[in-house]
Parts: sequence; structure tokens; C-alpha cells
Amino acid sequence: MNIRTANPGDLPVLSCLDRHIASQELESSLRLGRVYVAEEGEALVGWLRWNLFWDNTPFMNLLFVREVRRGEGLGRALAEHWETQMKLAGYKVVMTSTQASECAQHFYAKLGYEAVGGFLPPGEGYELIFCKKL
Repeated sequence: MNIRTANPGDLPVLSCLDRHIASQELESSLRLGRVYVAEEGEALVGWLRWNLFWDNTPFMNLLFVREVRRGEGLGRALAEHWETQMKLAGYKVVMTSTQASECAQHFYAKLGYEAVGGFLPPGEGYELIFCKKL
């Protein structure tokens, strides 16, 4: 498996697969180097998108591994790659979130993230905010 920064050539496939972001925002994220992809051969098996929370703290917006590849350590590899890149860029803390009803909260806890709060968006489940010191 290879993890790399996504490039404009990845836009068509990511636009089809990532339904959580408008295509123009995805294109902007690609230009800023804020998307990492995991691939095996020519197949995209997962990706991670991030942005800056409060304009100064890296925040993992989305970590996605194709369902048939889950449980193989790809999510961990993507998250650890991102954390390494953030540390190399001089950041001391990273953040992410997940709904309290999702199993992802246990995944992030295994990676060393700590729940630091949360909020209840209208019409949604309770969103937990996680933080990790690098």
C-alpha cells in the first residue's frame, strides 16, 4: 500500500466517492495538499481529508476506507501518516470528531485521541470532539 498526497488527477474518482464535500471544496483541498490517498496498484482503497480548525489546528474532516478493506490497518496507516506530516509541519496538536453513536470513537481512542467535548447539531446525533498531542 502507498500513501501519498492527492493530486488534481485524483479529483474525478474522489468526487464520485466522497459525497460529504462539494466538488469545488474538494478541488480546493487538493490544491492545498489537504487530502491523502491510500492506494494499492491503481486502486484507491482509502483517503483522509483535513482542514484547519480555528485557522491554526489541523482537524481530520474525513477518514474513509472502502468497506471491503476495513479491518486491515489502512485507517490507522492513513491517520498515522497524517499525524507525522502535521508534526513535521510544526503542529503540536491535531483534532477530529465523530458521532457518539459511531464505533469510530473507539478507533480514535486506540490511536491516542482524547474526547475533549462535544455538541449536538440540530437534527443530528451528539458529536464528540477529539484531540491528540503530537
